[in-house]
Amino acid sequence: MKPVRFAYERPTDLAAAFALGRREDIAVKFLAGGQSLGPMLNLRLIQPELVVDITAIAELKHIEEKPESIVLGSCITHADIEDGRVPDVTSAALRRVACGIAYRAVRNRGTIGGSVAHADPAADWLSALAALGASAIVKGESGQRGIAIEDLIVGVFETTLKPGEIVTGVEIPRQSRAARWGYYKASRKTGEFAHAIGAFMHDPERSVCRAVIGATGSKPIVLTDMQELFVGRVPKPEAMSVQFVRQMMGARGMGDDIEQKIHLAVLRRAIAQAHAS
Repeated sequence: MKPVRFAYERPTDLAAAFALGRREDIAVKFLAGGQSLGPMLNLRLIQPELVVDITAIAELKHIEEKPESIVLGSCITHADIEDGRVPDVTSAALRRVACGIAYRAVRNRGTIGGSVAHADPAADWLSALAALGASAIVKGESGQRGIAIEDLIVGVFETTLKPGEIVTGVEIPRQSRAARWGYYKASRKTGEFAHAIGAFMHDPERSVCRAVIGATGSKPIVLTDMQELFVGRVPKPEAMSVQFVRQMMGARGMGDDIEQKIHLAVLRRAIAQAHAS
């Protein structure tokens, strides 16, 4: 199957992209790599009348290092991160996640901002960035705003983006040298989307502890209360409070016992990775 006919534009600045995005007479879809959007177009799951390719906008490939964080432009590719062309302020956590995304051909073209805006619950970056405490930088003609990754995602392929807004970058906090990171996903085979994701970041110097349960069929479940997450506040897999985690999953509609067990096992492995690092 092939996509329905659509017009194609490739603007070179944000102003032109915003002008195209605000058109109300046709359905407009932004493209930032196309590794997720392309298959959906081919399957006719979405049928835009205009596709706006934003990969030629130089501003969306910028990198800005700040004292407490780094900002990656939304068109930075997974391969850019994997190959070390991007400074990593997370003790290689970003690179480890990027290396495990799909296949190299996908990583060459897929972008971090495109993945975030696409909002597929099984995508790696949603869970990983939520665990790192990252925020999306969103711009529209009315201005710019920052929004935590877990707050940007509403559900499957659903975000809080307003019409015409674009994810222009992702801001990731700088981790201390004491930070520990773990990320584990369960997939049927290498390269496929995960059906369970566990991510864990503990940075005692910043008093930050975040665990994420991803690929839930909806937005990631983010746990930030270390006192409730671990018995005795010891960040070890055997100290994880199963009752608390199950309660959080149940509150989000994950009532199936087998589904909960799989996600518990995956999160426990992510915590074990962090503890061993």
